[in-house]
Amino acid sequence: MEFSALLTSAGINIGLCALLLSLYSVLRKQPHNYGVYFGRRLAEEKFRQQVDYFSLERLLPTAGWIVKAYWCTEEEIRRVAGLDSVVFLRLFIFSIRIFSITSLVCIFGVLPVNYHGKETNHGRIPAESLNVFTIANLKEGSRMLWVHCVALYVITISACILLYYEYKYISRKRLAHITGSPPDPGHFSVLVRSIPKSDNELLDDTIRNFFVNYHGSSYLSHQMIYRKGSMQKFVDNAERVYRKFVRVKMSSFGQSRRSDLSRCGLCGVRASSFQQYRNKFINSKKPDLSDPEVIEAQKDCPGAIVFFKTRYAAIVASRILQSSNPMLWVTDFAPEPRDVYWSNLWIPYRQIWLRKIATLAASVAFMFVFIVPVAFVQSMMQLDQIEQLFPSLKNMLKKPFFVKLVTGYLPSVVLLLSLYTVPPLMMFFSSIEGSISRSGRKKSACCKILFFTIWNVFFVNVLSGSVLNQLNVFTRPRDMPSMLAELVPKQATFFITYVLTSGWASLCSEILQVYNLVYNFFRKCIFCYRDDPEYGYSFPYHTEVPKVLLFNLLGFTFSIMAPLILPFLLVYFCLGYLVYRNQILNVYYPKYEMGGKLWPIMHSTLVFALVLTQTIALGVFTIKHATISSGFTILLIIGTVLFHQYCSHRFSSIFNSFSAQDLIEMDRDDEQSGRMEEIHKHLLDAYSQGTTNMDNSSSSRNGGAPIEMIMEDPAQDAQDSNQELCDAVKEVTGSIQEHADEM
Repeated sequence: MEFSALLTSAGINIGLCALLLSLYSVLRKQPHNYGVYFGRRLAEEKFRQQVDYFSLERLLPTAGWIVKAYWCTEEEIRRVAGLDSVVFLRLFIFSIRIFSITSLVCIFGVLPVNYHGKETNHGRIPAESLNVFTIANLKEGSRMLWVHCVALYVITISACILLYYEYKYISRKRLAHITGSPPDPGHFSVLVRSIPKSDNELLDDTIRNFFVNYHGSSYLSHQMIYRKGSMQKFVDNAERVYRKFVRVKMSSFGQSRRSDLSRCGLCGVRASSFQQYRNKFINSKKPDLSDPEVIEAQKDCPGAIVFFKTRYAAIVASRILQSSNPMLWVTDFAPEPRDVYWSNLWIPYRQIWLRKIATLAASVAFMFVFIVPVAFVQSMMQLDQIEQLFPSLKNMLKKPFFVKLVTGYLPSVVLLLSLYTVPPLMMFFSSIEGSISRSGRKKSACCKILFFTIWNVFFVNVLSGSVLNQLNVFTRPRDMPSMLAELVPKQATFFITYVLTSGWASLCSEILQVYNLVYNFFRKCIFCYRDDPEYGYSFPYHTEVPKVLLFNLLGFTFSIMAPLILPFLLVYFCLGYLVYRNQILNVYYPKYEMGGKLWPIMHSTLVFALVLTQTIALGVFTIKHATISSGFTILLIIGTVLFHQYCSHRFSSIFNSFSAQDLIEMDRDDEQSGRMEEIHKHLLDAYSQGTTNMDNSSSSRNGGAPIEMIMEDPAQDAQDSNQELCDAVKEVTGSIQEHADEM
């Protein structure tokens, strides 16, 4: 591909980005789009919608959102979006720093060496082939290869120093997050599965007797996990109606009447008839352990959540074996209430390893099936193959502009569209895998998408989509460095255009929220619905983290092979830093917290990218007969692996477990201040199997008591309470109708 084709692709993407960013700055000012571009603020009820009046300012594009996103402090981001958002943005900060250094070294040092590698008569730069800017332009035995070796050392040492300080910084942030956050019910709770069933004893008594016997001094209580019934769903729907009613009243009467409206049943000052019903239902619907239906229901109970008096006792109980048989009384640290993935708690513990093997096999099979669209994308890079596939385009492909468009832009667009099918499928695999938490499911999906992306986007494209070449990698692993060294520089042009389309354009598509914008248009303009804060979107870490890590891998790999990719990557990271800060502050609602556990995955992937870069460089130096450079590269690989091992031993345990010192000090502070009794009261109501995750999350962030849990009653004697609930719902509906008449 010629340099002019690259300029064509860059021009198309620059124009598209400018158009989409200008369109976003206009659309975000329109009142009917507040639900799309300010979803987080609406979910937290901190955004006051403006009156829909005509204003010329709303039709003019501005850059005020960039200034607000840039000047927002890291502490403000952590407070409104959690530690995970801070960790994700630190990945961009690291990328900007390392690729600023890499661009200076490679653009001004390596690129001129590549360009003048062979003694040829260079013409005009737009007419030059991009191959003259790669390391493939150097002849064998060239003495200038030491420049590439020195540049590789500078990049590796700089990256390791920055990675170490980032790991250390984020570790401190995680420790501060654990010790400084409000009391989390998950720190006092343990999930117990594979409970042995007895014919002579109820399961409830079995759990109580076991933990009283072996954890008597620290055991507090436990909660059985039952299936949701129709009564539970009806109560959840009524709760949603009541919350909407309160929200309508608050938005109608304004801030001046907030003091009166705060005295609703949810706040506990003055109970409404609906809240009186809830309390009566909770107090009266205690399971009758002598009822045969209750006994039958307990036989289907998959486990229980056991509460302990202290954090330290809970972490000890979750980490040690409870029985000599490791398949019985299996304990695990319970996720926080809003993070529990209730659907997977019904999976028998003995099936989990089978599910993991099955999902792993399905993921690997899908990775190889996806070779077909990747091979088609690679065929689009060759004009002769396009003419064979589409004979009708033969005359059109003779025009220079269409040649540049087809070879420089369309292949990466086709690959980008094909990749949209990957995240939903990988999330489905992670759901049936058996994770007990939503964050664990998203973390598993993130790893699957990361492996899939690196293999299919990088390795399969490098190997030109040929199945025979991919099989040679497995049959001849010793030849892998030389094979990659020969093929990677040839694919530099494709990956440069891929950064432009999948990088720049996807960022603009992310900030524009195309899908949500279209959905909001039909929902509000066609069906006349209002904004519903119940449906806030959480940040898609499982799709965005692999994407950013892939661009880091491309930047490291092509830094000395094809330095032309570095300026485009640096623009992507700078633009992405601003875009994602804006999205985190305004759009995405943090429904649960992972506590920064994605950073070890990021760190390991970045180190893998460094080692892969060094391995490819070793193959290039071997092919070019640069013996001295090859020897120094081997030492660099060993040093990078040792650095990764040191960081893992030094920091990774902080992300996998809690320290006894911190937990004991937190327990002592709560006991001395008298908060421990209040925490124990809230534990029994913290875990709800209903659909009130958003209310629970808001109450947890505010440090207050979560909404009471309605335990499912397996007995069928709820007709009177059902009628009373119907009356309460009718009362709420009547109040809404009266308020509508007043309006």
